[in-house]
Amino acid sequence: MNQNQGNAVELIRSGGASLGIEFGSTRIKAALIAPDATPLASGSYTWENQLKDGIWTYDMEDVWKGLASCYGSLVEDVRAKYGVQLGTVASVGFSAMMHGYVALDREGKLLVPFRTWRNNITGKACAELSPRLDFAVPQRWTIAHLYQSILDGQAHVPHLAHVTTLAGYVHWKLTGERKLGVGEASGIFPIDPRTCDWDAARMAKFDALIAPRKLGYKLRDVLGDVLPAGSPAGRLTAEGAKLLDPSGKLPAGIPLCPPEGDAGTGMVATNAVRPRSGNVSAGTSVFAMIVLEKSLSRVHEEIDIVATPDGSPVAMAHSNNGSSDLDAWIALFGQVADALGAQATSDDLYGRLLPLALQGDPDAGGLLSINYVSGEHITGFTEGRPLFARNQDGKFTLANFVRAMYYASLCAMRTGMNILTEEEGVIIEEIRGHGGFFKGGDTGQRMMAAALNVPVSIPATAGEGGAWGMAVLAAYMLRADAKQSLPDYLDERIAKSIGKPVQPDPRDVKGFAQFFSRHRKGLAIEREAVKALT
Repeated sequence: MNQNQGNAVELIRSGGASLGIEFGSTRIKAALIAPDATPLASGSYTWENQLKDGIWTYDMEDVWKGLASCYGSLVEDVRAKYGVQLGTVASVGFSAMMHGYVALDREGKLLVPFRTWRNNITGKACAELSPRLDFAVPQRWTIAHLYQSILDGQAHVPHLAHVTTLAGYVHWKLTGERKLGVGEASGIFPIDPRTCDWDAARMAKFDALIAPRKLGYKLRDVLGDVLPAGSPAGRLTAEGAKLLDPSGKLPAGIPLCPPEGDAGTGMVATNAVRPRSGNVSAGTSVFAMIVLEKSLSRVHEEIDIVATPDGSPVAMAHSNNGSSDLDAWIALFGQVADALGAQATSDDLYGRLLPLALQGDPDAGGLLSINYVSGEHITGFTEGRPLFARNQDGKFTLANFVRAMYYASLCAMRTGMNILTEEEGVIIEEIRGHGGFFKGGDTGQRMMAAALNVPVSIPATAGEGGAWGMAVLAAYMLRADAKQSLPDYLDERIAKSIGKPVQPDPRDVKGFAQFFSRHRKGLAIEREAVKALT
């Protein structure tokens, strides 16, 4: 055993490591880290959303099964790597997909199935709320789901006692505390950056809007408390410890930091929390976040205004549809390999097929892919129909096909980014990427640099994902210097790990622009597909 491993063993035995767990769209992942943010071990559990009665959801039984399985996977990884049992940890933090709608009654019973961020079913609510609040309220935001439920007169509305997100729900079940990190809260209802709390003036406007309905509660009554990064947010209860570790080995009393959304953990994982810094999280969904120096000149429906985990305003261009359609095609190619008697693992397929994009024509040979598995608010779709089209003279090669898939996953986000850079004059010096889009060489970086025409770098630790970012936030809560800011804390631990940026290739930039133009025109086909394929 070398010295570093020996130090890790002692740290784990003494309970000095921090744990982060993130509920992603397709995986629940756990990360155990040292106080200096060094990754020690990880665990995961695969799950998938379901479309039930027109609602994208996850069964709450799967939440607890997945949480326990993910933690168990982490325990096994610790045992395999270090030969020790994970007994306890210094701190814990939970993260999940932002937004969505978890509605609970006074006994904590779920009133309706969990509605995820993927549901674009709140158009009427947003049309009323955005002008009333003078704030662009996206369809996936929690407040949009709440108000749509009120407008529809849904039966559960009078019984509401607690409205939260998936991360907030898990945190509450494990601690009994209705707490939210400010970044997570900023995807529920607008935040006042001066107070790092709910925007009181806009909250009063919402309360006035629903007052005639005599529901018996105000908005603050049903939302949790907002906390900035570094604040204590409760301790693990005995019941919570059993949910996390059904074996009973994990003790109660472990401190928890405020739960955060995947946007916040992405900012942390890429050390992009200072003004003029930006990052792109690219996986099942794709979103770019730019920390603002000043407020935007006006409200843009296509742009979300959220917050860093320490409360700075952030402009987000969020696309619901990222890699899902590409993943489906890769799975199909796997079936082709099986039919031909070839042995091809998932890693083989991704590792061999995705780099082919670099061999394709800069504009993907005239091919068109539209990857809308679900609705896409930036371009005005409440539903999606994945499709592929080409002219007869298009260069229909595998390399161009893969490049078209890559490009398609970035077009909706690019629509939002154009607003920031062209209409608002937002300066982006560099984008830092993380997520599955960037795995396997520099293909993802090349494609992203072409789409955004800015340098794209990858922090060495970004591959650890949001769970690692959440663990860093859990460790930050225990920092020795209580006055140390989150940006300074991250600079000490992450700045040196950021790789050399990939510069945009002018040919690729021009090629993406041609594809982007083709894609915008092709949305007319998508609209007809939604009508025709019911």
